Amino acid sequence: MLNNQERMEEIDREKMRDLLIKFPFHCEEALRITKKQELFPNLFPKKRKIVICGMGGSGIGGEILKNLLREENFSIFVNRGYTLPRSVDKEALVFAVSYSGNTEETLAAYKEAKKREVSLISICSGGKLREWSKRDGVPCFVIPPGMPPRTALGYLFIPMLRVLERWKWVKENSYEELFQVLKRIKDSSAPSVPLEKNRAKIISSRLKGKIPLIYGVEGTTDVVAHRLKTQFNENSKTCAFWDVFPELNHNEVVSWEGKENLDKFYFLFIRDKEEEERIKKRIEITQNILKDKEAEWEEIWTEGKSLLTRIFSAIYLGDWVSFYLALLQRIDPTPVKMIDLLKQKMEE
Repeated sequence: MLNNQERMEEIDREKMRDLLIKFPFHCEEALRITKKQELFPNLFPKKRKIVICGMGGSGIGGEILKNLLREENFSIFVNRGYTLPRSVDKEALVFAVSYSGNTEETLAAYKEAKKREVSLISICSGGKLREWSKRDGVPCFVIPPGMPPRTALGYLFIPMLRVLERWKWVKENSYEELFQVLKRIKDSSAPSVPLEKNRAKIISSRLKGKIPLIYGVEGTTDVVAHRLKTQFNENSKTCAFWDVFPELNHNEVVSWEGKENLDKFYFLFIRDKEEEERIKKRIEITQNILKDKEAEWEEIWTEGKSLLTRIFSAIYLGDWVSFYLALLQRIDPTPVKMIDLLKQKMEE
């Protein structure tokens, strides 16, 4: 079926494929958007304490930023809820990120940040967040509307990183490498590329009928594992779970001792060429244990030199995998009926 473009297009009625193909260009456009915005010198917090408020596709960028700045002298917290920790004060910088601009948890956190007189920057496509930012004089990166939030990752993430780069808090990243690698993945993963030459299609074919278990590494590829889990949920409409090394070697592996039949699961290891030697050994030993138990597993390797490129490369390939798994299950990837239902019930 994955070699039949006409059939794929019949299932993908809302054209998720077009958004995936455009993802590298979205990232390029996000960079251009940030160049038009001023530096906000009046917002300089006294301490490098950063809080990113966002849910779902609007929040994963905070996790990426946290990993990128792991070696820097920063305090970074990703806030996925209505309230802010007490430690968030006037010395902090808060990014309020909501693609729609109407995410109720993010709006509540925005209000709380304003009460505490925290330095604020917002990122949205419109909605109340844009209105409030204009009213309150809060700098706002306005990004293109009309997409599912999970497909707008480049727009939602790059402005945050660019603010810190332009403030000279961090060194500037190699965006040219990022764009080149993403375009290469696009060319090799597109629907027109036949299954036998398309890595994303191959992996999705092996996942059909299985529950994905995705393993990353703490502080580097854990965000890729988390993102892929949510993409399986939203695009493929399937249950999926994620965990991280080395923590999973202290608990999850014990579950394999039971009578549970592992053939219902498919293990995905997110691999990175910069893995620490001890982590590399743990992954290989874990894979050998699974092999002895006749469990199936696959590796997704990052590409590129910079950590930014490596993280985004694995995320982008994973997005394609979740897309093709949806098609194999004859599911339109775009609609998220359960999320819509929950929003409706909350409004009621």
